[in-house]
Amino acid sequence: MTDAHAESDLDPALSVESVADLAVRISDNVEQVIVGHHDAIEDILVALFARGHLLLEDVPGVGKTMLARAIATSIDASFKRVQFTPDLLPSDVTGVNVFNQQTREFEFRQGPVFANVVLGDEINRAPPKTQAALLEVMEELQVTVDGTTRRVPDPFTVIATQNDVEPDRTYDLPLAELDRFMKKIHLGYPSVADEAELLGRVSGHHPIESLSAVATASDVRRAREAVVGVTVSEPVRAYVSRLAASTREYAHLGVSPRGSIALIRASQARAALDARDFVVPDDVQREIQSVWAHRIRTSDGTPGATIVERALDDIEVE
Repeated sequence: MTDAHAESDLDPALSVESVADLAVRISDNVEQVIVGHHDAIEDILVALFARGHLLLEDVPGVGKTMLARAIATSIDASFKRVQFTPDLLPSDVTGVNVFNQQTREFEFRQGPVFANVVLGDEINRAPPKTQAALLEVMEELQVTVDGTTRRVPDPFTVIATQNDVEPDRTYDLPLAELDRFMKKIHLGYPSVADEAELLGRVSGHHPIESLSAVATASDVRRAREAVVGVTVSEPVRAYVSRLAASTREYAHLGVSPRGSIALIRASQARAALDARDFVVPDDVQREIQSVWAHRIRTSDGTPGATIVERALDDIEVE
């Protein structure tokens, strides 16, 4: 067990009011660099505080990498970027044992997944075997190389980007991998006013160069402990279960229990961001599209978002 994981056992939970203040502090700091994406910043914070991972699908050049860097800098966390390419090997992601000629022993060289915030850039450009190298890390928070298991730092969050403009040069992400991402969101192009503001900020030194931390990794661990303690009542749990069952009626592959768990955890984080220690149906409804739409498959090509909307229309809050 790494020192970071040992420390996490000792970090007391924040109050939900402190979690809300922490989220505002981080969000305001990131918005010194990122213009016009307040909702996306909150989505990342929800995933971060709920121990989840996030997939960004968008065209190149809209600030996905800069957003991930700004989040990591704001929480004084280690940040690594992996540029996924067709020739990238699994060991390029996880690390590899290298023979040391001087000591006559093998030494482990850590891959980029050994960081608090890992950006997997254009993850769908890599072949499935390399994509799968992330699965154990995302699910188990550990890497196994040559029979030896090593824990990644705590906190640990993967922010992956997906290129959606060159489908002939990319690989489809397997559903098992998509299912590991708590949330999938789109940034989109900025408005004219936001882009003009952005151009003014970067005309000299880029603001990321002077961005400083407003929180620590310990703060994030304590926020995560607070989120775990947010109450989810039986009626809310039943509401999520009925919504999941509805998606299974409309889709070839509906939402799995893992998806239901992800929605509950995201709803807990959303409640904490609103300084509440209990989940209400509105939290579920705010999080459901970004948590569920990418997990659904239909035989006729109906988008997952449409299936989610049908479920929300059909299932009443009791």
